[in-house]
Amino acid sequence: MQVLVIGCGNPDRGDDAAGILVARRLRERGVRAQEHKGDGLALIEAWSQAEHAILIDTVVTGAPPGTISGCLGTDAAMLRSASTSSHSFDVASAIELARVLDRMPGSLRIYGIEGCAFEPGTEPQAAVLATVERIADLVLAEVQRLEAGGGELDLAEAR
Repeated sequence: MQVLVIGCGNPDRGDDAAGILVARRLRERGVRAQEHKGDGLALIEAWSQAEHAILIDTVVTGAPPGTISGCLGTDAAMLRSASTSSHSFDVASAIELARVLDRMPGSLRIYGIEGCAFEPGTEPQAAVLATVERIADLVLAEVQRLEAGGGELDLAEAR
């Protein structure tokens, strides 16, 4: 079963590095994980052939830094209203376009990590880094479950 993990963000902009750092942690553990700077068209191309895709990105909802939010790709409208990506063509826009173009993966899970410090050249906050480790563990378990033919994790397990 093909599972693709995509970490989005900018590794040189503080908390925006969270998705990229999760992808790197997962690659260290043998998971097929890609890094993307958030370009919506590149995301569509990456996930369009995947049976299951899991995307991790930094979000801004007003919650405390490091807070986990999650949704399924079918909830893109909720994602747009609840969070703001630091990318101009955000994940919700990529999902909407992929639907129109019939380029969605079989399933799409999105994990958001709350951030608030995006200064160029800075490191992510400690709360964000702790959540990176937690999400890496959760995604690893989800990938293993999906590859074994099981279902997706309940989003409540991530919180």
